[in-house]
Amino acid sequence: MNLFQLGSWLSLGSPVVAEVAAESGFDWLLFDLEHGCATDAALPDQLRSVKGTKARPIVRVGAPHIDLIGRVLDWGAHGIMVPRVCTAADAERVVQAAHYAPRGRRGVARTVRAVGYGRRLPDPQQMPRPLILAQIETVEAVENAPAIAAVDGIDVLFIGPADLGYDLLAQKAACTYTDCVQRVAKAALAAGRQCGILLRRAEDIASMRELGMTWVALDSDIGILRETYTRIIASVPRDAGA
Repeated sequence: MNLFQLGSWLSLGSPVVAEVAAESGFDWLLFDLEHGCATDAALPDQLRSVKGTKARPIVRVGAPHIDLIGRVLDWGAHGIMVPRVCTAADAERVVQAAHYAPRGRRGVARTVRAVGYGRRLPDPQQMPRPLILAQIETVEAVENAPAIAAVDGIDVLFIGPADLGYDLLAQKAACTYTDCVQRVAKAALAAGRQCGILLRRAEDIASMRELGMTWVALDSDIGILRETYTRIIASVPRDAGA
């Protein structure tokens, strides 16, 4: 049985925020290089900040480029999330980028953080298998969800609500957002994979768990700051003439 994994989104690029989130008890944290505020050069310090906690660092790369995927794994990410995985061929390319030969094409480096900068030199085949979360964000991806889930090496089908909702409108799709979520969850379970989603409200978690989702990210650092600041301002009385 797959255990429920609660995570959150980190977009600010701050090691301090990452450390606070990790110390708060999340099971995993998503470091966002696709829409986040920092460059990939800021990632190593964020990864260092969660070391020693139970929070597994997952990095969302901006694109499924083999050099970028290998780079974040070399820096010590436990796994990757890849946006807009629309076909089984897309999924296969991601898996190959994240795995060493013979399964994949990831380059071997013996002086990177993932191997203690050269102090731990295991056989690449004995190194921990990276987690791979394929984002389902389009109507095409929903239709291909069974084939994507069937790709060896894909661990989680992770729904991107904003992109999927937009694509449904853009494509004038006949299916609803709810239908798509249910189809993806069903495809993941049928293939023995896990399924996940980003949520903004804790009260929505129960319904997603009923669908069998085990990887849920709740809110983001930017969202939490925005809502908290807004609530603070709204709670303070203002002078009529101010």
